[in-house]
Amino acid sequence: MPVSLCPTRPRRLAGAALLLAALPAAAATVEVRALGSDGQPLPETVVFLESAEARAAARPLQGAEIVQVERRFVPRVSVVTAGTAVSFPNRDTVRHHVYSFSAIKPFDLKLYAGTPANPVAFDKPGIAVLGCNIHDAMVAWVVVVETPHFAVAGAGGLLRLDHVPPGSYRLRGWHAGLPPGAAATDEALVVPAAGVRAQVTLAVKAGAL
Repeated sequence: MPVSLCPTRPRRLAGAALLLAALPAAAATVEVRALGSDGQPLPETVVFLESAEARAAARPLQGAEIVQVERRFVPRVSVVTAGTAVSFPNRDTVRHHVYSFSAIKPFDLKLYAGTPANPVAFDKPGIAVLGCNIHDAMVAWVVVVETPHFAVAGAGGLLRLDHVPPGSYRLRGWHAGLPPGAAATDEALVVPAAGVRAQVTLAVKAGAL
C-alpha cells in the first residue's frame, strides 16, 4: 500500500519561510573613531548615518534641552532630529539672552531666568550656532539631522551607533572647528549584519576650540 504524504506540511514550511523573510534584519553596531587633521582624537565630533530608510525612520526627540549654567551652555554640542523642540532652562545665577542668527532656525529668547514657556522647534536640517547677548564667550551648536543614527564623540574621539539596520549609508562627520558653513564630511559606508568599524577624519586640529 503506498504511503500517504501529509499535504499540509509543505504549506506550513512555506508559511514559516515567508514569515522569516518578513522579519526585519538584525540591528548592527557601528563603531566610529573621529580624528583631526593631525591624526589626534577629535572629541565633540558629530557623526551620523544617512539613507532614505533612515530618513523615513527619524522622529522628533522628546525632552531635549540645552542648559545654561556657570555662564556656559551644557551640552556645548547637541544633535537632534528635525522637528525636535528644545528647551533652554537657565539654571545659572544670572539671567541670559539666548539667540541664533543661523539660517535654519533664527530665534531670540529675551533676557530671562528659569525656563521659557515655549521651547524652540528645530524643524530644518543643518547647523545652528547659539550665543548669549549678555555673555559673548557663551557659544553652542545644534546639529539637526534627518536620521535616528547619530552620536557625539567622547574624549577619546570614539562613538558607537547601536540598533543600525544593515544596509548602505552615507557616513557624515562634522565638528564645530570646521570653517563656518562647511558641510559635514560624506563617504559611503556599508553596514553588514555583524556590524562595522569606521573612521572619519576632519580638517580640524584637536583642541581647536
